[in-house]
Formats: sequence, structure tokens, C-alpha cells
Amino acid sequence: MGDWGSGRRAKTNFTDDHLMIDARQWQREGFLVAGKSFTASWSRGDEIIGKIDIKTEAGQVRLIYNCKQNGGDWEPLNYPVRLQTTSCNYGGTRYWLTCPADGCGKRVAKLYLAGKYFACRQCYRLAYPCQRETENDRIIRKAEKLKARLHWQPGLSILNGGKPKGMHWKTFRRLQAEYDAMIIIGLNGKLAALKKLVHQLGWLDK
Repeated sequence: MGDWGSGRRAKTNFTDDHLMIDARQWQREGFLVAGKSFTASWSRGDEIIGKIDIKTEAGQVRLIYNCKQNGGDWEPLNYPVRLQTTSCNYGGTRYWLTCPADGCGKRVAKLYLAGKYFACRQCYRLAYPCQRETENDRIIRKAEKLKARLHWQPGLSILNGGKPKGMHWKTFRRLQAEYDAMIIIGLNGKLAALKKLVHQLGWLDK
């Protein structure tokens, strides 16, 4: 039977702070077939930080793991999560998980373990990682996406590259101008934040 840490809710409330199961991943790996049994595990470096056993049954998956909350004893948990299906536009079927939290039942792709049971992001009030970003962080992230689209080396300290093969010059110049504008705004924002921090620490006269 799989184990899961202390089971206590984390101080931060972002999706990437908690263990997550994804119906889409299980479907791609062929696990959502009645009679299948498999194990999901999560690691941090070389250390396994969580593990659960899953059994696929008719119309549902059964989650089996041990949980310990607030320093108490280990508690074995074994409960079903109902599966739902929808038809894809180009044929085939897509599987979804049904949030097992009382009063929810929402159809979702992912469930999170931010407490004793797996539940949806809304039930645990979890935010996506990008929601912790400042406006300046978002601008720099967009700039890095543009850089990847231009096939330039990543990193703000790396100079711009040339026009990618096959890209029209008009498109290249437009993307290059967008990137340069974003970088100026982003670096100015970082500089302003650094100056503010320095003043708060009293390293410079205000």
C-alpha cells in the first residue's frame, strides 16, 4: 500500500506544492482499463516523497494509500474516484476524474492531495504557480517564450540571435521588436525592485 507523508495541508496554496494525479496521463499510459493495477509515486531528487496504489475498476479508479495528519497515527485510506468520459472532436474518448469532496462532484483532469483526500483545485482553493508572479515576472516570462519561438538561447544575459530559417523577415522584425520592448520593461522593473529592497535594508540613503 502506498504512503503519503504527514498529510498536513501546506502553508502555501499553489498547485505545485501538492501531490497531483492526472487522468490524461493515466489514459496515455493505458492505465484506465478495468482490471489494471498500478502505482503512482512522486520524488524530490532521489527521495520518494509520496506513493499511492491505484486500481482501475468499472467506471472508477480506487485510490489506496496511508495518511498521517498532525503527528497522529498512520491511517489506511481506500476510496473510489468516479471516472467520466467525453467524446473528442476527432474521434476517441477522453477520461476525466470526478472530485470526491462532499458537495462537489466537479469533472476535472487533475486532483490534488492538499489534505487527507484527493480533491479538485477549487475545493482546496489552490492557485496556479503563475498566479504568484508579479507583473514584471509575467513580462519576462513572455519575453523568454518569444526568445524560444525565435530559437535563440534562453537567458536574459544572452544576446539576441539571428532570424530563424524559414521565418519571414517581417515576422522576425516584429517579434524582435516585441522582445526588445519586453526586456526593457522587465529589466527596468527588476532594477526598481532591487532599489526598493536596498532602501528598505538601509544600504543607501533614501
